[in-house]
Amino acid sequence: MMLDTLGRPARLRYLSGSYQVIAPGDFVTCAVTGKRIPLPALRYWSHELQEAYVDATAATARFNEMRDKGKL
Repeated sequence: MMLDTLGRPARLRYLSGSYQVIAPGDFVTCAVTGKRIPLPALRYWSHELQEAYVDATAATARFNEMRDKGKL
């Protein structure tokens, strides 16, 4: 699936190890990079922050940022 052809955003509830679809859609947006992530490609998220990440680098960056701010 090409990123340009992604339709509407999904709304998810991120759980520890899985997620629940609140509103169906084709993608979620990375909280760090702003890139669209097709749902079949979603592998990284934070259930504490309720955010999705495009890759492990983005997830680690957000974790470190929130830890340094005392929010994790």
